[in-house]
Amino acid sequence: MSGSGSTRHLVGCDLDRTLIYSSRALALRVPDEDAPRLLVVEVHRGEPLSYMTEDAARLLATLIAVTDFVPATTRTVAQYRRIHLPGPVPDWTPRHAICANGGHLLVDGEPDQDWHAQVRATLAQQCAPLDEIVHRLALTADPEWTRKRRVAENLFAYLVVDRPSLPPGWVEELSGWAAERGWGVSLQGRKVYLVPEPLTKSAALAEVERRTGAATVLAAGDSLLDAELLLAADAAFRPGHGELADTGWTAPGVTVLAETGVAAGEELLRRMLAVVRAGLGLGAGVGVGVEVSGAVRRAAAG
Repeated sequence: MSGSGSTRHLVGCDLDRTLIYSSRALALRVPDEDAPRLLVVEVHRGEPLSYMTEDAARLLATLIAVTDFVPATTRTVAQYRRIHLPGPVPDWTPRHAICANGGHLLVDGEPDQDWHAQVRATLAQQCAPLDEIVHRLALTADPEWTRKRRVAENLFAYLVVDRPSLPPGWVEELSGWAAERGWGVSLQGRKVYLVPEPLTKSAALAEVERRTGAATVLAAGDSLLDAELLLAADAAFRPGHGELADTGWTAPGVTVLAETGVAAGEELLRRMLAVVRAGLGLGAGVGVGVEVSGAVRRAAAG
C-alpha cells in the first residue's frame, strides 16, 4: 500500500463470479417478474456468456471515473479480451488489467513483456516445472469425470470436471502433492486450477500501485486465488458465495457480503463507491449514473 501523497484510489477486482456472472451463476432468487434487467458483457461463439445488472453497470461506470480500476482475472489474455465492461465513456478500456492470475500485466490492452519475463524468472526459481504438474494430472484425472484438461498461457493448468463425480479426498490429496512443489490448488465451480504459488494477482496489482502512486487500494474476489489480493488491500470485499465463502474465509479489512450471485456484484460496487466517495469528500448522491458530475470528473482527471 502506497505511502504517497496521492488521493487516487486503485481498485483490483476479480471478474468471474465477482463482477460478472454466467447464466448458471446468476443466482436470481426472486420471482421472474422481479428479476433485475441484465446487461451482456461477454459474447462467446456468437452467444451471450456473461452478465451484470444494469444498476451494477451504472455503478461501475461511476467507480471507473474516480479510480484506477484494474480487472484482475485468472483468464488468459484471449479470454479476457472477450469481455467489454461498461465505462464512463463509450469504448472505455482499462489502462491496466491483470490476466493469467498475474502472469500478464496489460497496459492499454497489450501485455507488458518486461513484467511477463520477470514472472517467468521467479517461477523457474521457486516452483516445480509446469510439465511435472501436467503429467500428474494426466495420471490422476480420471476421464470419467474430467471433461477438459488445459494449460493456460504456458503458466498454469486447469481441469474442467463433473464436480459431483469428483472422488472424495481427491482435491485434498492433489493439494498436498502440489504444495510440496510450490503450487496451489483452487476448486472454482467446475474448474480445478493448479497455479504456482508466486503467480498472484496481488503481485501484479502491487506493480500497478507502484506505477500509479495510488494512496488507497480496494479489492474484491471470491476464490482462494483472490485471497492474497484481498489481504493486500486497504479495504476488500467478498461475495456471500464462492470458494472463500465455502471455507468461511475472512480477514481484518475484508467485508463479507450477505448477497450472492449477480446481486453480490452489484452490492460490492456500491460498497467500493461509498469508500471512494468518503475519501474524496463527495456526498452519497454524487454521480450515481454514467453521466457523472463535474466534481467527479475533476477527481477522475486529477
